[in-house]
Amino acid sequence: MSTKISAWPAATPMWVDLGVDDVDAAKAFYAELFDWTFTPGGPESGGYLLAVLRGHAVAGIGPKQAPEAPASWTTYLASDDVDETAGKILNGGGQLIAPPFDVMDSGRMALASDSLGSVFGIWQAGNHIGAERVNEHGALCWNELHTRDQEAARSFYTDVFDVSFQEIHDDGHEYSTIRRPLDGREVGGVFHDAEASLPDHWMTWFASDHVHGTALRAVELGATLIRPAADSPLGRTAIVRAPQGETFGIIDAPRTSD
Repeated sequence: MSTKISAWPAATPMWVDLGVDDVDAAKAFYAELFDWTFTPGGPESGGYLLAVLRGHAVAGIGPKQAPEAPASWTTYLASDDVDETAGKILNGGGQLIAPPFDVMDSGRMALASDSLGSVFGIWQAGNHIGAERVNEHGALCWNELHTRDQEAARSFYTDVFDVSFQEIHDDGHEYSTIRRPLDGREVGGVFHDAEASLPDHWMTWFASDHVHGTALRAVELGATLIRPAADSPLGRTAIVRAPQGETFGIIDAPRTSD
């Protein structure tokens, strides 16, 4: 378990939010699955809600910005200067979906896609630092880039965020952990999947005290399992497709990323 009260170091995946058609249905699903409660983001937030776990913000839920877009979890990476980071994204071959803008007094952000099309956010903290609890049941635990071209992905994130990578080879799969520049701590992963049927994307992982039980509960609530609960070198895992179509992972081996 970890509680955070100050801004996350640059390049750290530090927040996730969900865009869906039916916010009330998403609230009900995640409240039952992870025991989240919700608080409004404010009168100018456009229906955005903060998911709260034992008194601390852990994620966001709001209406999709584009009706045609699929429901999805978006990973946000911390930045000390969103405008500077946005410039590096463009120079690195990425695109800005939403150029830098202020979110009231909460912080400054932008939405982008990397050079291979994976969508992510960047966040410069104001009053909102991002996830205030991590690495415990129902809280953010790990963020992972799934890509067909690991070399190109690593080059992009090195240029933009000055991160480094540590290769891990297991059962023939190519996997790298992401190390942030400040202290070299592992804060995420890159999974190379050359045969992927889905476009490149960032995967959100939440911690669970009992992965098998959480997976079964998700199914009872209307979800389907893309990958049933199974053991892995990092702990027991499962991948869930929620009732509105967004996917996320659950894992019982928390990562420390503060």
